[in-house]
Amino acid sequence: MNKIEIYTSNACGFCHMAKEFFEENNIEYIEHNISENLEAKKALIKKGYRSVPIIDINGEEMVGFDKEKVVTLLGI
Repeated sequence: MNKIEIYTSNACGFCHMAKEFFEENNIEYIEHNISENLEAKKALIKKGYRSVPIIDINGEEMVGFDKEKVVTLLGI
């Protein structure tokens, strides 16, 4: 089973697109919303990122939402 985590913010359009893609394809994910969770924001900064979405699929992190790459990594 794939492990997917996504760092998002409330005002991020690409974050909403990524979450919609996961939901439309019945893909489970864990969301870390930096707009609502200070610890998530600190964790994101500690990883060296300053923007969202950051999508982690099975340990491989990507900046932004690249649908083709997500499909490839998930094998769908």
